[in-house]
Amino acid sequence: MSFTKSLAHGVDPAVPGTLRARTVMGRITVPPQPGRHVRFGRDKRPNVDLSVGADDQSVSRLHAEVTYQDNLWWLHNVGRQLIRLPRGQLMHKSADPVPLAAGYTPLFIRGSGYRHHLVELHVMSPYGDVLKDLHEAETVPPKIWEISETERLLLVVLGQRYLLYEETPRPLTYNQAEARLAALRPAERWRAGIIENRVEAIRYRLHEAGFPYPLRHDPSEGRPYDNNLLHNLLKGMVESTTLVPPDLDLLESDPE
Repeated sequence: MSFTKSLAHGVDPAVPGTLRARTVMGRITVPPQPGRHVRFGRDKRPNVDLSVGADDQSVSRLHAEVTYQDNLWWLHNVGRQLIRLPRGQLMHKSADPVPLAAGYTPLFIRGSGYRHHLVELHVMSPYGDVLKDLHEAETVPPKIWEISETERLLLVVLGQRYLLYEETPRPLTYNQAEARLAALRPAERWRAGIIENRVEAIRYRLHEAGFPYPLRHDPSEGRPYDNNLLHNLLKGMVESTTLVPPDLDLLESDPE
């Protein structure tokens, strides 16, 4: 189902601020008029404008509202379950409404079991960013980050659980990595401190290159005691397919 075909009668989707929304149950296009609101939930029209999770009692009959005010669309969770926004941000019904940025915003309403119900929102920007059907267009490849072969080995050793796609992976410690590298490349005499310094250099370089997750400490918060920044690095490298499961072959033997 394409956003380009979700036009409501009499609504110009190219007008800046126009809201287009869709779920698996339907779609709607709404002009940017002060006080206008769009309601989502398990109920059916006219109690909601767009149904979501109609077969899931964990979704509230009225779960969320989007209201146009002060030249912005504001999202408010009024349901019992959390709404997950981009970048993992969670929204409870006690939270203040948040403005929708121009462009595309996916919302996920937590349902029963492992279910998450998707609501797709698109706010037209002043630049005319109409979404188009791209059936015949070339696929945009993922961003592959540049690393050396030695850096690849270090990250594969530290992040082997990520490459096994474990449910909640965590990095190996630098001491564990030292022991693994001693078995793989005994002549190079890797030490935990050297590994940490090399990884820190990778983090700083990729941070400057626009890595999608935080890779540097916030000086105002002090140096953290855990390895969350290393986790961010390994997660981003696997998600971008810079590191892929065949890289685990590096753990079998020295490639030389």
